[in-house]
Amino acid sequence: MNLAENDRKRANFSALSNTNGAVIKMTTNTGTGKPGDIKKIVIKNFKTKPTLPENYQETTWQKLREAVIAIQLSKRIEYSLEELYQAVENMCSHKMDSQLYVNLTALAEQHVKANITPFMAESIDKLVYLKKMNDCWQSHCQQMIMIRSIFLYLDRTYVLQNPTVHSIWDMGLELFRDHIAMNTLVQARTVEGILILIEKERNGDAVDRALLKSLLRMLSDLQIYKEAFEQKFLVATKHLYQSEGQAKMEVLEVPEYLLHVDKRLQEENERLLHYLDSCTKHQLIVTVERQLITEHITGILQKGLDQLLEENRLTDLTLLYSLFSRVKNGTIELCASFNAYIKKKGRTIVIDPEKDKSMVQDLLDFKDKLDNIVTKCFDKNEKFSNSLREAFEFFVNQRSNKPAELIAKYVDMKLRAGNKEATEEELEQILDKIMVQFRFIHGKDVFEAFYKKDLAKRLLVGKSASVDAEKSMLSKLKQECGGGFTSKLEGMFKDMELSRDINIAFRQYMANSEGKELQNIDLTVNILTMGFWPTYPVMEVTLPQELLQYQSIFNKFYLAKHSGRKLQWQPTLGHCVLKARFDAGPKDLQVSLFQALVLLLFNYSPTITFEEIKAAINIEDGELRRTLQSLACGKARVVSKIPKGREVEDNDKFQFNNEFTNKLFRIKINQIQMKETTEEQKATEERVYQDRQYQIDAAIVRIMKMRKTLSHNLLISELYKQLTFPVKPADLKKRIESLIDRDYMERDKDNQNQYNYVA
Repeated sequence: MNLAENDRKRANFSALSNTNGAVIKMTTNTGTGKPGDIKKIVIKNFKTKPTLPENYQETTWQKLREAVIAIQLSKRIEYSLEELYQAVENMCSHKMDSQLYVNLTALAEQHVKANITPFMAESIDKLVYLKKMNDCWQSHCQQMIMIRSIFLYLDRTYVLQNPTVHSIWDMGLELFRDHIAMNTLVQARTVEGILILIEKERNGDAVDRALLKSLLRMLSDLQIYKEAFEQKFLVATKHLYQSEGQAKMEVLEVPEYLLHVDKRLQEENERLLHYLDSCTKHQLIVTVERQLITEHITGILQKGLDQLLEENRLTDLTLLYSLFSRVKNGTIELCASFNAYIKKKGRTIVIDPEKDKSMVQDLLDFKDKLDNIVTKCFDKNEKFSNSLREAFEFFVNQRSNKPAELIAKYVDMKLRAGNKEATEEELEQILDKIMVQFRFIHGKDVFEAFYKKDLAKRLLVGKSASVDAEKSMLSKLKQECGGGFTSKLEGMFKDMELSRDINIAFRQYMANSEGKELQNIDLTVNILTMGFWPTYPVMEVTLPQELLQYQSIFNKFYLAKHSGRKLQWQPTLGHCVLKARFDAGPKDLQVSLFQALVLLLFNYSPTITFEEIKAAINIEDGELRRTLQSLACGKARVVSKIPKGREVEDNDKFQFNNEFTNKLFRIKINQIQMKETTEEQKATEERVYQDRQYQIDAAIVRIMKMRKTLSHNLLISELYKQLTFPVKPADLKKRIESLIDRDYMERDKDNQNQYNYVA
């Protein structure tokens, strides 16, 4: 079978006559002639190669050259694009591709060189210059796209087969870069014009962003963006914001300055979005941050942080933290200044004795405010939280013992007021906040001493507003400090519970006893274990016969059940309810035992002198004067003093005030023993000091017993680790000397700076 060339797809040489085609012979093996016999296909070469017409290369290139020049001059092309494309393919197929590429390059280069002339003029407006440059660039790009479409076959064969040869597009870029963009004068004028436009925009003027975007894209495409533009742009940015930062810091307050910085950063991000190359982003933002933030960190903090914190400017503080988080060491510096502010402000709360009344509430409010700032403004940054705690611990302990005492008294006040001021949930929250303050104080034993004394009063006078709140506070203290810290406090609650059972049994005993005439007095006795409760001074007073009889009966009742024990009555802790008759009607007076003893004397005489009262009830002088002041000089004046006055003198007389009136039926007269006197406070502090000495002694003996021999410095170091309260080296030295005197330890004979344990 013969297949003629005319039946195949014709070759694409429009100017060639093809007379010699290849012949494909198909022969069949005639062996058997059966289906499936092997067939051979023999393909023979052309006998002669097709030839090109004379001058084909010159005439075809001339046609292509005319088309290229027409494109460059924006004129009509005389030939169809298909015909031109076919011509390029023909030349490439006949190995004319190399020369074709050279010719095209030379033609493009000639055109690009001619285009530089308008940009070398001496005087030209910068904006007009930039627009001309952009027009030139845009035209060049469009021309190269169209030229490439004609020479696409060359691009896809010759260029791909020769790695060292640029694509037609890249060749066009290289020519534009080498002959126009890299020209020193042209490049300087172009970049200068771009920088001027950007500066105008930064100063608030409207500029042609599309023009900027196109020119900067040109620099990127030509791969000269970094060397020609970026460095100059960053230097200009640095100088602008360097001077602007200094000027704005002088005239603006910190909040306004922060808003300005934030606005500038947003503007630069917009420039990156609209026309700057993304590779510039990091260096640009870092430059702005360095000039507007980093260089002024100290100035911003010194000028405005304290005011922002003082005025609780949450929005401004949030922005401050956000901006400082962007720069190196920004949050570290902010945290340090935050810490310094807390210490300075906190010290003013703690150190001034005149602010003692409000100290704890001020501390709680201050802590709440700062916690809120850390949470809302400082992104709950753990470093700021830790710094806050460290600062509180520092300034609270600047004044030893007093904050611990006042925190204990604040708890007492809240647990007395209880639900009158707050719900159970609110009271629980208050106790949680107090526990946070409690953790900061070093002298926890001082807190324990005052808390124990106040708890005793609440329990004994029955003024604890909520048993649940009391137990909750005890649980918190136990969780914080361990069972040893709260064992005595827990013992006080147990005593009160046992006392209730004892009083129930005592009333049953009295109901069955023969002394029916004594039952008009309701006696309640609290049995206190001496080791659990604060130490109270024993005060001998003269009690009425009725009370003495009751005491005697109770002694007999209690000791019958608990033989071997000893009861010691504490008149300073007693309180009574007296029924009094005034001209306006009967009243119940809720008074201390001392107040009751004074008032009962008026059953026998309407007027009594100070000396007579003192002789009759035998109360200590200072206590008696305070008691009389509470009855005659307070709000509820059930006794009149003659002459009138605040102070009780030896010659004063007192008479029962029958004209006393009050809208309440039961009246609580200010109980002097509820008011802590200076002597009580000093006594509590002295007990704490004594307890500390015992703890120091025990710690020294414990350490020496384990180590046997130890140098002075190492012993002091070990003691600081073990002791939970603040102590001075001089105090430790005194305790060591005391133990040496008592033969618990001795100085080494060869080394006086070393101690040996004496077994």
